[in-house]
Amino acid sequence: MSCHSDLVWMCVKKSSAFLRKNKNCPVFSAAPGNLASLNKQKYSALSHPKPVGLSVRKSGKKDTIIMTTKSTKDASTISGKNFFAQTGVAKGGKEVKGLGKVALVRPDLAEEVAAKYAKIKLSFRKNKNVAKSRRASK
Repeated sequence: MSCHSDLVWMCVKKSSAFLRKNKNCPVFSAAPGNLASLNKQKYSALSHPKPVGLSVRKSGKKDTIIMTTKSTKDASTISGKNFFAQTGVAKGGKEVKGLGKVALVRPDLAEEVAAKYAKIKLSFRKNKNVAKSRRASK
């Protein structure tokens, strides 16, 4: 039993546990799978039939980029336990296999997913600058 995405969006857009509202700011959403963290149907993983999201999972010292999509198995989406499928995305190279899949599924978000992937990958870089002592030896 699936609901129409517009109907779900009408129910979720103003009253959701994931909404973050502030004065003089757009309404943000902390829902899993929301690509831009904005409360819009285009990015919403709860109401869009083909959601796409990128996030970071940290396990120990290792960081992993996780791509979140809707689960393809009908039994898991109906029960609600495994509504989203999470897969790891490789961090190496300029072309990434997982991002090509996004261009096929959601061509309207392909550029935004690539930009967010680049930002996440850039955030993994460690600061290589060594603090110099102000008391330099003479």
